[in-house]
Amino acid sequence: MKGIEYRGVTSVDGPIVVLKRTENVFYNETVCVRDRLGEKRTGKVVDISEEAVVVQIFGSTTGLDLDEATFEFLDEPLELRVGEGLLGRVFNGLGKPIDGYPEIISSEKRNVNGNPMNPYARIYPRDFIQTGISSIDGMNSLVRGQKLPIFSGNGLPHNKLAAQIIRQAKLRNSDEKFVMVFAGMGIKYDVAKFFVDTFEESGVLANVVMFQSLADAPSIERIITPRCALTAAEYLAFEKGMHVLVVLTDMTNYCEALREISTTRGEVPGRKGYPGYLYSDLAELYERAGRVKGSEGSITQIPILTMPNDDISHPIPDLTGYITEGQIVLGRELFQEGIYPPVSGLPSLSRLMKDGIGPDMTREDHANVSSQLFASYSKVKSIRNLAAIIGEEELSELDRAYLHFGKRLEEEFFAQGEYEDRTIEQTLDIGWKILAELPKEELTRIRPEFIEKYLPETE
Repeated sequence: MKGIEYRGVTSVDGPIVVLKRTENVFYNETVCVRDRLGEKRTGKVVDISEEAVVVQIFGSTTGLDLDEATFEFLDEPLELRVGEGLLGRVFNGLGKPIDGYPEIISSEKRNVNGNPMNPYARIYPRDFIQTGISSIDGMNSLVRGQKLPIFSGNGLPHNKLAAQIIRQAKLRNSDEKFVMVFAGMGIKYDVAKFFVDTFEESGVLANVVMFQSLADAPSIERIITPRCALTAAEYLAFEKGMHVLVVLTDMTNYCEALREISTTRGEVPGRKGYPGYLYSDLAELYERAGRVKGSEGSITQIPILTMPNDDISHPIPDLTGYITEGQIVLGRELFQEGIYPPVSGLPSLSRLMKDGIGPDMTREDHANVSSQLFASYSKVKSIRNLAAIIGEEELSELDRAYLHFGKRLEEEFFAQGEYEDRTIEQTLDIGWKILAELPKEELTRIRPEFIEKYLPETE
């Protein structure tokens, strides 16, 4: 049934349309705007005053005029149709199918803005997720219900790494269903095609829900894309009891769209021109991950962001680091040396790792090995700086052993094939093999009984 249509567009500025105020309008309500030819555009209410309503249009506002345009308030927020038919489908940023198949058959819809999660209902994230990537599993372990972003830079292989994680991620000691939700914001066509092709070739597409907002889509669509993806994830996790891994790429494009729209709306800018509410807006997305009492399912998030000029103190990575539980940092130096994945050992961190590893979860020696690899690699960095000043031949024998350890760590532990899926046992065994380069008395962070049990004999 068609509702009441109003006239009274007072201004059109980019995606922002200002309408004369009508009664009973609510924030985030969906609006249908029609031009003189009857062509329909959808938008949402982003601001309300006593005299006017500000609407953001999802798409182009070309052709809208002040006299002939009409608008209708649909009395509902933006919603996503949900059902088990979501799996294996590809949608645009607003949740409309773009894979050539019709809408999913379901009468259930969910508000894309989600419902706040009661902090008391949360369960502490545990349970190790094996990604098959040594630099993550061994030193920065991912646990179920965690938010662990990837901080990357332009030209670094974060997309290859994300695709590999989606292909290989599995829960240990469990055969429970593990599904993926992928959201691409402002990504190029070739990147979108790479993900679809990769998932098809590896046979995981049937367990993936994809939302793609390409680079030529309107900025406002990028704001909705992660919300649609997380709404789908919440339905699969908390209503269908599935374990969901959500990959959001690229959060930098999302924040750029937020800045663009904030500027158009005439808001007071904050640091580097981003809106003052950037922190709370990002928290709104990231905090939709986790586990909830009474539900078997869980949402684990891997947001990917490219740091402008590789600057980790830029507002986007800076605020993301405050909200999430660690970060995987990709290093340009390792990438230039031909190491894949180029995960930087020292700036990377997983704050929840300690709760997801150890006996019954990974292996009893995991925490000790990880701590020793971090400590020894840190020493390698300082010795390399010293060697750059005084020359390698002036170093002591122990310092040279550390340099050899660092080289092997990067080439054998950090580096691995794009389709190489290592178990946590293989990862830890490689770590022990490389630690054998150092004298036993240097292994100060490992318990003596583990050294006795796991350290291989050197020739």
